[in-house]
Formats: sequence, C-alpha cells, structure tokens
Amino acid sequence: MHDALDDWIADLLAETTTAHASDAFQRWLDVQSRFHDYSARNALLISLQCPDATHVAGYRTWQTEFDRQVSEGESAIWIWAPITAKVCPACGKPKSSHNDDCESDGVPYTDWSSQLRSFKPVPVFDVSQTTGESLPSLETATYGDASGLVPILCAAAESLGVDVSLVSPSEWVHGAARGVCEFPQGHRPSVAVRQRPNEADMATTLVHEVAHGLLHADRTILPERSLREVEAEAVAYLVGRQFGLDVCNSAFYLAAWAGEDADSVLERLNRIRSVTVSILGAIDDAVGGNQRVR
Repeated sequence: MHDALDDWIADLLAETTTAHASDAFQRWLDVQSRFHDYSARNALLISLQCPDATHVAGYRTWQTEFDRQVSEGESAIWIWAPITAKVCPACGKPKSSHNDDCESDGVPYTDWSSQLRSFKPVPVFDVSQTTGESLPSLETATYGDASGLVPILCAAAESLGVDVSLVSPSEWVHGAARGVCEFPQGHRPSVAVRQRPNEADMATTLVHEVAHGLLHADRTILPERSLREVEAEAVAYLVGRQFGLDVCNSAFYLAAWAGEDADSVLERLNRIRSVTVSILGAIDDAVGGNQRVR
C-alpha cells in the first residue's frame, strides 16, 4: 500500500507541474495577482464582516480592473488603509509642515523616502457582492463513479473522531465553499459538505475536510494555510485514486496553493501518507473489512 501511495504522490507532483504551466492556470494567476495582499489585521476584519469572502477589492478597482460592478444595496467591508507621506531626511517632517529653514541635507523632494503616517478606514467589496465579467476559474472538481462511497466515508470519519454533516444547498451558509472543517472548543472537529449531484466530488471534498480535522486542529504546528491545503488535498487525491476516481484536477488546486513549490507535498509525505492510511483503514472497517470500492 505504501508503495502505491508513493507512486501516486509522484503522479500528483507531475500533474501539478503540468497544471502550473498551462494557459488556463496562467490566466487565473494573472487575475489573482491584481488582488491586494491584505495584512493579517485586515484579513481578520474581512473575515469578521464577510466570513465567506474570497476576492476583495475597492469599488473603483472592481470597475476598472475586472469590469464588474458592485450590486445595489451591498454593504461595504471596512478595512484600514495606510496613509504615507514623503518626509524630509533632515527633520523628518512631511512637505506640508516642513520648515523653510531646513535645507533637507540637499536631498531633492523627489528623493525623499516615504513614511507611514497613519491609517484611514476604506470600503472594499467581495466578488459575491458584484456582477459583471466572470473571473477565470480553475476546474478542481473530481469525477467518476462514487456510488455509495459518501455514506461509507461519513461512517469512517465518525469512527476517526470527526463529526460530519451533509448540507443541502438551500441551507448552505458558506458561500462558494464546497466543504468546511471547524474546530469547536471542547468538541470534536466538525465537517460540513455541501450536497450536489457530483457524488465523486462530494466524496473527495469530504476526505479533504476530514484530513483537515485529523491534521490541523493545532494551527500552531502548521500556521500557513497554504501548507494545510496542500496536505488536505494530497490526502483527498490519494483516497480518490484508491477508489478509481478521476482526481487529476487536484493538480490545479495544489498549483494554486503550492505555487512554484510543488515539492512541498514531498516535504509532508509522512503526514500525508499516515492520515491517508488511517482514513483507508477506517473505510475498510466501515464496510466490514470484506470489500473495498475499486
């Protein structure tokens, strides 16, 4: 089993490298680069005001950069924007309050360095609050015959100490996310997956979120979200392969999170392999140890 997992990991790395070089990924990457990289404080403010936000930009930026318009009646998400000003290298004052007697050490104003002076609140909006030209997306769904697999995975997750719920689209409150994993204080990890006709994708989404539940309760061990996503998706890919599903689109998911460093999968191979073996063992137990789908 371990040899097969290692072979499949090698396949995933090769597919991720190919995906990263594709035209579709480069178009997606180009659009992502236009979105501002917000500070941790602003990221927290965004998540508090709009928990399901995915792509955030200012009102005019949506119009000029993305040909989209903020929908009427939408409430802004407020963040803090830095205010900078050029300051005199001699007295440290901006030009507006600069003393005429100060010769600025002979440095012309154009060469003065900028300095953070204060912050001001500014409004931004999530893509879900806008309409217009579609943003390029990556195909990350799984396909194939997964008949009967989702209930088995739910039973396996429960035996591993992870609570699972399948939520109808009408009751789903997590935006475009296909699944979420939460860690309620004092309780077991809780996974929710949005129901949809594609059972194969539901299955790998469920595995992905269960992997989060088993691996990432302690965020201090792996604080970088990108590395957590790499681990969870690699597990979903391996379990999907075991059940004969078409999981090649995981390569786009990993390319988006791993960037140039697809080898980060290899750096976490032992963790990925260990939790994959645990999930597959729990699946065997859930079906009585007498069969395995595919």
